[in-house]
Amino acid sequence: MHIIKLDAIDSTNAFLRKMIYNEVVEDYTVVVAQHQTQGRGQMGTSWSSESGKNLMFSLFKDLSEHVVEFPFYISMGISLAILKALQSFQIPDLSIKWPNDILSADMKICGILIENVIKDRLNSTIIGIGVNVNQTEFKHLPQASSLKNITGIHYDLDEVLHYIIKHTKAYSKLLQEGKYDLVKQEYESYLFRRNKPSTFKNENGTLFSGFIKGVTKYGKLMVLLEDEVVRKYDLKEIQLLY
Repeated sequence: MHIIKLDAIDSTNAFLRKMIYNEVVEDYTVVVAQHQTQGRGQMGTSWSSESGKNLMFSLFKDLSEHVVEFPFYISMGISLAILKALQSFQIPDLSIKWPNDILSADMKICGILIENVIKDRLNSTIIGIGVNVNQTEFKHLPQASSLKNITGIHYDLDEVLHYIIKHTKAYSKLLQEGKYDLVKQEYESYLFRRNKPSTFKNENGTLFSGFIKGVTKYGKLMVLLEDEVVRKYDLKEIQLLY
């Protein structure tokens, strides 16, 4: 495993993407930054972090010898890997807010951005991860928190990284062994607000109620509506309000 540590960079995902097109990159190569000037989250949102206080890194996973028919299983696997790593630090009430935000209670402590590299087929993936570790103030982000805010403990960033990589390898092995159902069932067991009455907003801004039941192998959210119909939603089509 190759770990590259940088003081400041625009984006660790962008740095890894340039590496892939210029050289042969070793499986599980990790790029860690003290500070990102253009960190990104899901749907083009920005990821803001105080320099040196949080864990911001991107991981390269080679998939050239392992066919992943449904890429969302990568998202499920990495979400579980991070959740299990944080359980090692006794972070309470962990869940996964679809598709792959990690929450403690209802506070976001980790975001994931996955960018697949396709060369005729899915060849590799770049997994960008931001974990709020030792930062304690989050201006204009009322739903954000950190490991330190939750437990009062100051954490070693390298140790948190070590545990995440360890569990990522374990879930990668499960997927390589074809244990997709096992990964999906475990992912669904940690889904935030699963089987609880929840409020959603659709792409037109209309609010409606429903119950999260699970996800499809394509990553769509399955919601039981008031008319007892289960409808499947893409990420752009629905937002869970909390």
